[in-house]
Amino acid sequence: MPTYALSRRLTAEAVGSFFLFAGVIGSGIMAEALSGGNNGIALLANTIATGAILYAMIAMLGPISGAHFNPAVTLAFALRRELRQRDAAAYIVVQILSGALGAFAVHLMFDLPILQYSTKARTGIGQWTGELVATFGLVLTILGLLRRRPEAIPMGVALYITAAYWFTSSTSFANPAITIVRSLSNSFAGIAPRDVPGFIAAQMVGMLLAVLMAQWLFNDEAEIG
Repeated sequence: MPTYALSRRLTAEAVGSFFLFAGVIGSGIMAEALSGGNNGIALLANTIATGAILYAMIAMLGPISGAHFNPAVTLAFALRRELRQRDAAAYIVVQILSGALGAFAVHLMFDLPILQYSTKARTGIGQWTGELVATFGLVLTILGLLRRRPEAIPMGVALYITAAYWFTSSTSFANPAITIVRSLSNSFAGIAPRDVPGFIAAQMVGMLLAVLMAQWLFNDEAEIG
């Protein structure tokens, strides 16, 4: 795969983060408005939209930037020395800022206040464990498929997140940038700003564990037998 200039890679991260974060928050608002108070139906609609936009963005932009759209993924590649630290820092800034623009665009589309803060509490050991597990599984999925079946990454990541919305207690944010941005939307997908640090800490632990697991599990030089 060719290595693109940093400006093009950052543009790809910006576009992908904008649409991914807009997809998560916008589908949550639409789902809540149309579900008649049925949270299960609302979550199902939110899940389907998130999985679909993930597949589209990764398939389109993965060949350019790697389609991270997620500081946990970017940091995993930086720790593996597959992405320069300076580039990783730029990726993360772009992911957060472009994701915030996606949230603001959604608010504008739905005639909501553009700048707002979530009041939805998401805290406690159960939620933090959910985020640790969700992020561990996401990063491991990416690193494993990258090593064994790179062509399957768009579908693999989309399917993993679709499933993790339902088997994790936190509904699988698994992304520090989207956690920050979701605190800026008082909607179905929101999280209270005071609960953001706990989620991000759990996500970082999950990412680190996944990097360690992938280093051992997918190492072709490891002993066979």
